[in-house]
Amino acid sequence: MECADNSMVEEPMSPTGRGMEEMGICIVLMMGLGAPVNLPVFRDGIETELVTRLPRFHSIQVMDESTYGQPRWVNTDVNVDDHIVIPRLDPLDVASDPEKAVEDYVASLSLLPMDRCRPLWEFHFLDFPTSESTSTVVLRLHHSIGDCMSITTLLVASSRSMANRARLPAMPPPPKRTGPIYQPPARPPLSSVHYLALFAWIWSYFVLVWHTLVDTALIVATILFLSDPRTLFIRAQDHGESSRRKRFVHRSLSFDDVKLIKTAMNCTINDVLVGVTSAALSQYYFRKTGDSNTKKIGLRSCVLVDARPVSTRQTYVTRVETGNRLSGLMCPFNIILQDDPLEYVREAKRFMHRKKSSLAVMFTPVVGEMLVKYFGIKAGTFIFHRFFTHTTIIYSNAIGPAEKMKLCGHPVAFMAPSIYGQPQISVCRL
Repeated sequence: MECADNSMVEEPMSPTGRGMEEMGICIVLMMGLGAPVNLPVFRDGIETELVTRLPRFHSIQVMDESTYGQPRWVNTDVNVDDHIVIPRLDPLDVASDPEKAVEDYVASLSLLPMDRCRPLWEFHFLDFPTSESTSTVVLRLHHSIGDCMSITTLLVASSRSMANRARLPAMPPPPKRTGPIYQPPARPPLSSVHYLALFAWIWSYFVLVWHTLVDTALIVATILFLSDPRTLFIRAQDHGESSRRKRFVHRSLSFDDVKLIKTAMNCTINDVLVGVTSAALSQYYFRKTGDSNTKKIGLRSCVLVDARPVSTRQTYVTRVETGNRLSGLMCPFNIILQDDPLEYVREAKRFMHRKKSSLAVMFTPVVGEMLVKYFGIKAGTFIFHRFFTHTTIIYSNAIGPAEKMKLCGHPVAFMAPSIYGQPQISVCRL
């Protein structure tokens, strides 16, 4: 790609970013606003807050001959007006069903290419009310710019608290665990009276090694031959336009209800949300297919994990990082109707606890970067695509603020991130 500009080279694109570029994965983030769109105010906010805060928002991807054709990020001048889209929708469709009008328009974005001669992001403004908001703004950007965690962090860092406009929105309290997912227990004293504790400490390392070997073998088998059964969640590839079209639907849950279940079942918020998603997709499957309610279908999911070492969330918000820093866990995902709805949460708690005693999540990003570095972007992307096509669903999380915020002068009612370009369905939780 060649574009005319008078910019200077910043840095080469990371292996993960090159993989996202090759696969064509993009992020779509829907934001419901609590007020009608004041376009001049929002535009000024984009220019002063977002574009200046994240280098990728004023950079383009170019091929540099001095680096043997590897893409690099290059600074360029940004005209914010080129990144603002105000679509013209049928007034009758908007009046009859505004939610469906928003969903139809956002789904159409998955079929539209992005202009690669300018930074790969754009804002779409839908200035009509829905059941959850007064207006809707859709941010679409290429995944090579950053992951959902870095993008939502950018938006929070560019916002102000509704309670106090002089400060950033407050973030949830930091998690108890601030280190890696697997944290071995402390070694007990070397004395005869503590021999059982010492044996348990040694045994924990055997369990760690065994789980890591099993998880690694499953990942390799998935890339080579092990594939999930075909269900309605995996669309048959016909190499046509319909095979690339994605639909984006969001639902809001009461966080107080989620915390109540978390406390009662002694699990994590992530366990509750995975269980709720499993229950919803199971009910959807049996309602759409009419299969026997006693049928059980074993599928697998890829749970994306933020690999950034963060001590507190508030300090992370104040230092927005660039790029993608992701790892993943491959977890079972069963389609089944349970008599007890809480059994979905218990199942999620079991397999997530099991995954915490494995180092596979630490090896995944390292191996991925090595594949791209030593075998080339084509080979690395082929392997990633094989893994994605052999699994069914992607889970991802993004941490939002603990209070209402105002972005670019507009109160935000909700944010709903998602992605397209991957072969599986995606479930993103904020």
